[in-house]
Amino acid sequence: MYRLEQETKADWWEVEGLYDLCFAPGRTALSSYRLRDGVPTIAELCLVLRDADGVLAAAIRFWPALVGGQDILLLGPIAVHPTRQGEGLGALLMTESLARAERLGWARVLLVGDAPYYQRFGFAKLQGVVMPPPTNPDRVLGLALQEGAWDGVTGDVMRAST
Repeated sequence: MYRLEQETKADWWEVEGLYDLCFAPGRTALSSYRLRDGVPTIAELCLVLRDADGVLAAAIRFWPALVGGQDILLLGPIAVHPTRQGEGLGALLMTESLARAERLGWARVLLVGDAPYYQRFGFAKLQGVVMPPPTNPDRVLGLALQEGAWDGVTGDVMRAST
């Protein structure tokens, strides 16, 4: 049994520790982190899963960003503790957080990831959307939460205003 909760300030370092465990401390050197520097998360969409003992099992975060002057959600990181992988926790976080994003009126979501994994949630490779280098363009994926939300949206992914 897991509890799904919104991440709190008290969770921050524990979630950071999970991300370090899953992705290695060098993860913060990735270009996607430059888009997050100094920008607050979308708190309502940052979720954690804890087991019955309160142990952190998984986490997901979202950040605001811009493409072609249009607001987007930048999804990531999402992580599941290595001892909990294969239990569907990542899928639970994805579906719940995306449903919340849609209810909150967000139109489009972007992530950098493996298309074979994320296509089951509706993500597809974006054409004409450019992440800062050295991001592989084949890993730049988008999901429209509203019909046609990515139509005509192209350009560089930029930091949101703080």
